Amino acid sequence: MSAVHLLLGPIARLELDNPAKLNAFTPEMLTALEAHCAMLDGDSSVLGVLLTAAPAKAFCAGADIIAWGGLSPADFARHWVRDGHRVFDRLARLSKPTIAVLGGHAFGGGLELAAACDIRVMAPGASLALPETSVGIVPGWSGTQRLLRLLPEPVLKEMALFGRRLTAERALALGFVADVADDPLVAAETIAARLAQTSPRATEVAKYLIHAAADEDRAAVTEALAGGMIAASADKAEGVAAFTEKRKPDFPGT
Repeated sequence: MSAVHLLLGPIARLELDNPAKLNAFTPEMLTALEAHCAMLDGDSSVLGVLLTAAPAKAFCAGADIIAWGGLSPADFARHWVRDGHRVFDRLARLSKPTIAVLGGHAFGGGLELAAACDIRVMAPGASLALPETSVGIVPGWSGTQRLLRLLPEPVLKEMALFGRRLTAERALALGFVADVADDPLVAAETIAARLAQTSPRATEVAKYLIHAAADEDRAAVTEALAGGMIAASADKAEGVAAFTEKRKPDFPGT
């Protein structure tokens, strides 16, 4: 049965496990990924997350066509596309740094999933593609949106309009992947190990600032950073104390 497994630790692992279908996404996998992201955000012992896949020719071949092929147009748009978008956004906005480990091809939803991570590491024989138009649909989990912030527009058009694949070497040259390695998991673990030498809180805030600049959930990021700043103030402490003690606050202005 297809699944997404979570292995907790300082560097946690999320693993796609649907090798019979090249780790293609099912509704159950989307549900599991969303639940795991919520758990990771609430676990202060986790410094970073590796997104991996069970051994197969593909890291992720996209969305399972059997799962969405028979949906009505309304259900396809309202549930499949919007639900997947929400889950991938949840991964993108995870407070922990994330690394996608692409040991095989990442097509369609698999590429959109990798794009939702902070950085990516690829095997030399892996490739990236957006084959949706070959089955009569368009990218629906941010392939025409978030990917445009990570790849040049002409390159994205090559992939989405003409079906061209992006090799690992070209992806590296474009800055879409951080490294190309024969063993991408080892390479990703080496990168992630650096998180043990950085401030978890500073790393989290740095990620938020970069996302705000890139217009990734800018409104929520801005209010979260402002909320963190005001929550450390003496005014906030006085306001809460006054409410609890049922008196008028005497704000010190600090």
